[in-house]
Amino acid sequence: QVQLVESGGGLVQPGGSMRLSCAASGSVFDLNAMGWYRQVPGKQRELVAAITSGGTSNYADSVKGRFTISRDNAKNTVYLQMNSLKPEDTAVYYCKAETYFRGDYWGKGTLVTVSS
Repeated sequence: QVQLVESGGGLVQPGGSMRLSCAASGSVFDLNAMGWYRQVPGKQRELVAAITSGGTSNYADSVKGRFTISRDNAKNTVYLQMNSLKPEDTAVYYCKAETYFRGDYWGKGTLVTVSS
């Protein structure tokens, strides 16, 4: 099993910044890509950004130029730096870890609220 613990959510004003962290623990020998997804009530969960173990990243068009995903393989931790936040970024953000042999794992989510 892989356990994912997210941290860093909360309330931020429009235009502000926030950093999310997700630490993987447990049986992490075959971790592959890690990423962040978000979901608002009534909508499907959507990809925000993902990064492979080799450091290749991809982003949703809506966050390109504002969000940066990074990863510390030694700590099995992925980060999401979010700048120039907008009210439409308000969502529950979930961390996802993909493994080579055992499928995907999800964190419990952390709420990000962008509001004045």
